Amino acid sequence: GIRVMMITGDARDTAIAIAKDVNIFEADADPSTLKAFEGREFFLKDEEEQLEILKRDNIVFCRAQPADKQKLVKMLQQLGEIPAMTGDGVNDAPALQQSAIGVAMGTGTSVAKEAADMVLADDNFSTIVSAVEEGRTIYANMQAFICFLISCNIGEICAIFFATLAGFPEPLTAMHLLWINLVTDGPPATALGFNPPSPGMMESPPRPSDEPIMTKWLLTRYILTGLYVGVATIGVFAQHYVQQGITLSELANWSHCGQAWVPPGGAAMCTNLFRESGRMLPQTLSLTTLVCMEMLKALSAVSVNDSLFRVGPQSNKWLLLGVSGPFLLHLLVLYSSRLGLPGLGESFGMVPLTWDDWTTVLLWAAPILLVDEILKAIGRRVNAKSLEHQQQQDLTKDSEVFSP
Repeated sequence: GIRVMMITGDARDTAIAIAKDVNIFEADADPSTLKAFEGREFFLKDEEEQLEILKRDNIVFCRAQPADKQKLVKMLQQLGEIPAMTGDGVNDAPALQQSAIGVAMGTGTSVAKEAADMVLADDNFSTIVSAVEEGRTIYANMQAFICFLISCNIGEICAIFFATLAGFPEPLTAMHLLWINLVTDGPPATALGFNPPSPGMMESPPRPSDEPIMTKWLLTRYILTGLYVGVATIGVFAQHYVQQGITLSELANWSHCGQAWVPPGGAAMCTNLFRESGRMLPQTLSLTTLVCMEMLKALSAVSVNDSLFRVGPQSNKWLLLGVSGPFLLHLLVLYSSRLGLPGLGESFGMVPLTWDDWTTVLLWAAPILLVDEILKAIGRRVNAKSLEHQQQQDLTKDSEVFSP
C-alpha cells in the first residue's frame, strides 16, 4: 500500500521511538533491523543500494538536512513512485514544490503553504488518509458510472445491430431510444456518483499511475454485459412472434408476409403483426426488458468489484431513488391509458403489459445480475492473482536487500 517515510532532525533513538509510537514501525521490532538511517549514513552508500532501500518498507531518516528531502524526492521519482511531502517551514518549501503532492501544515509558514498543493487545516496526519479514501472512492464511482452507461449503450447498439443483421423488424423506435437515454439512464448514472467506499478499499495497493480508467478487463466486462443486454432485448422481441406461431426465418422475412409466407390466421394477420399498432406490444416488451436490465445493472454497479451480497444497493439511498423514479415514470407511461391518459402511451409507442408479459420480461432481464456477478467474481480472482504475483516479486527482492 502507501508507505510512510519519516524525515526528522532528531537523533536515531528518538526517531525510532516516535516511529513505533505512530505505527510506522512495529512496536516489538528490533531497532537493529529497522530501516532507520542518519542522513550522512544513507547518502554515503552506493546509489544502487540507496535506490534498493527506497523501493519498499517504511523508512526513517534522522539527523536530516532540508536538502536531503529534495534528494529523497528525486530518488523516489526515479523509481516511478508518486511521493507526497509534508512540511511547515521555509526550508521545506523546495521539497514541497518538487514532490508530486506537497502538503503544508495549516499552522506552517506562508512560504510553505504557497509552495504546497494542499494545506492540512487541522494539522492532522489522519486527514491525509481520509483524503486518500475520498479520492479512491471518487475514482471507483467514475468507473461505476462508465460501466453502467457503456454497458447499457453497447446493449442498445447490439439490439439494433442484431435485429438489422437478422432481418427482424426494429425492436425499438427512435422515441424509445430517446426515452431510455434521457429518462432511464440519467438518474441512475448520476446516483452512482454517491456510492459509499467499498469494504477493504484502503487495504488495496495504489493503482499504477499510468493505468487507464478503463482497463482491458473492464472493457471486456462492458462488452460481455452489453452483448447480453442486446441479446435479451432482441430475444424477448423474437419470442413474442415465435409464440404467435411464426418461425425465426419467417420473422427475418417479415416484409414479405402474405406473399412469400402466410402467418397463422391468414394473410390478413400480417398488418396486425407487423404494422403500426400491431408491433407495439413486442416493442413494449423489448423496451421494458431493456429498462429493467438497466435498473438492475445500476443496482449491481453500486460496487465495481464487490458482490451485490457484500455491498448492496441499500448502502446508497440516492441510487434507490435514482432507480425507482425512472421506473415509476416508465410504469406511468405504460399504463397511462388506464389512468385516463390514453394518448400518452400511444405517443411513446407503448401498450399496457399483462402479468404473463411481466413474467416474460423478468425471465429475460433478471439474468443480467448473474452475468454481472460472474464477471465480478472473475475480476476479483484476476486482481488477487496479480496482487499475489506482485507480493512474491517483492519478497524475492527483499531477500537481496542489504539491511543496516
